[in-house]
Amino acid sequence: MNESRITGYLDRLGVARPAVPDAQSLRALQLAHLKAVPFENLSIHLGEPISLESEALFDKIVERRRGGFCYELNGLFAELLTALGYRVTLLAARVFKGSRPGPLFDHLALRVELDEPWLVDVGFGDFADAPLRLDERAEQKDDAGVSQIGPAPSGHGDLDVVHNGDPAYRLTARPYELEDFVPMCWWQATSPESHFTRSPVCSMRTDEGRITISGSKLIHTASGERTERVLREGDLLPAYADHFAISLDRLPSIGR
Repeated sequence: MNESRITGYLDRLGVARPAVPDAQSLRALQLAHLKAVPFENLSIHLGEPISLESEALFDKIVERRRGGFCYELNGLFAELLTALGYRVTLLAARVFKGSRPGPLFDHLALRVELDEPWLVDVGFGDFADAPLRLDERAEQKDDAGVSQIGPAPSGHGDLDVVHNGDPAYRLTARPYELEDFVPMCWWQATSPESHFTRSPVCSMRTDEGRITISGSKLIHTASGERTERVLREGDLLPAYADHFAISLDRLPSIGR
């Protein structure tokens, strides 16, 4: 990622370039990302191709000011962090469905090495605001709730990540490259069994809580209070623009 792209990406996040690649700057970058770039699967429901190539990711997230899902968001964020001097590793995770973890490469998260290893994730939707200490086994709290990391019963160095009392995902220790996630990204975007193909969703952290459009439903969460209402078809495009600064020329299909 060249200097022009670093500047453009930081402008997208609304933050200045960190003076040094330290933990404090990492926290600021993660929170800024969560509040500026939505977690969304709209491309799937607009019939747009999803590419994990660097050029395509930068064009979508920075230049077109869209969001994406984990492979896109964490994939490009890893490039930015690396360009800023952080040591970043891509990790594969298995997202829990109830009490059972799903398939490998179900999720992409980041390991950042500083004086200790950190879990960084801007692509899981409603999750921790701040990076999590990977070697810490006690609860870790921030404004988004309580997270805890512990050894998985499967062994092999896997770690289970729990957020607000619910198992989130099982993280593997082995590093991967972004291209390793391409097959599962394709499956997530095309399979009728993928929850991403069932309905469009667009969600982002706010100062008060969270704003989400799920299908035709607008959901506000503020100070622990949740309100929701169904939007009329004519109100959906303005809602994407007003709440996420996403300009669409047509509506995503509500379901398949």
